Amino acid sequence: MPNTLPLGHVARSARLVRAPLGSLELAGRSAAIGRVQELVRRVAPLDDSVLVTAERGADVESVVRDLHVRSGKAAAPFVAVECGAAALERLLFGDPIEHAPIDLEAVSADSRLAAARGGTLFLREVAELPAAVQARLARVARDGEVRIDGEPATTAIRLIASAAPGIDADVHEHRFRADLFRRLSRWRIDLPALRERSDDVPAIATRLVEDKCEADGLACRTFTQAALALLGALTWPGNMAELRDVLARVVAGSNEDTIQVEHLLPALQLDRAIVPFAPAGSLREARLAVRARLHRGCPAAPWVADGRRRRDPGDPAAKLV
Repeated sequence: MPNTLPLGHVARSARLVRAPLGSLELAGRSAAIGRVQELVRRVAPLDDSVLVTAERGADVESVVRDLHVRSGKAAAPFVAVECGAAALERLLFGDPIEHAPIDLEAVSADSRLAAARGGTLFLREVAELPAAVQARLARVARDGEVRIDGEPATTAIRLIASAAPGIDADVHEHRFRADLFRRLSRWRIDLPALRERSDDVPAIATRLVEDKCEADGLACRTFTQAALALLGALTWPGNMAELRDVLARVVAGSNEDTIQVEHLLPALQLDRAIVPFAPAGSLREARLAVRARLHRGCPAAPWVADGRRRRDPGDPAAKLV
């Protein structure tokens, strides 16, 4: 169903810049993010494990940290581990313990698991865990105890993991252990992509620019309605990371107090002459206007308004794909 947010509403929604929760990823009033906001409120105070799924570019860690600070473990350690890291098993469990009893998983005192005792352990991109590490972590999650340098100890760790939406297929095809998946996903939060909540983009963009200007010691910038409509009309395949990067380049590239469409186009890497752009009364019409201009004057644009890429301009079959 097409987006039909009037330009007047774009301006009003852009003033809703403060997230009801701490993470900017959770900002907005769309139905899609409203469901997530409510789920985060319900889940945060619990000690249960949480699986957060999101497409690339989403600011998942800010959501996870929000869950941590709103829990009873807020004053306890927050330990993050990149599951695709080199020497991951050594990082999580520490050095092998010689002659350790086999009743519990053995870890060393300098391990991430030991550091996270009583707090939150965040497993980034958990589907990247090697099979051997999955097996050891499943045992820790099942037992709730380990041996630290040979001595038994309760972990009391809240496990929060992030993954791409395709993790269900990994479980189904036995690339990820089903028992570990169940223990990690007592609660599941599926973050919507920005294209599924385009009504929120003006508010998020306004907040990002405010934060960037404050961080750089610059006077605050504002947007024209047309600029906000253009931002809302794009699908942002790189999600929050892409939006943040584009707006950082816009702030750095202009000293104007008001951000207009002509300031956005170079940062969007649309290889075309800058011409006046005046969208009509809805995001759908803004989107169509952008696409029409790309067809007329942008043969080499690396990506287009709907997030899809062009073929190489040298290809005789070059076209929007």
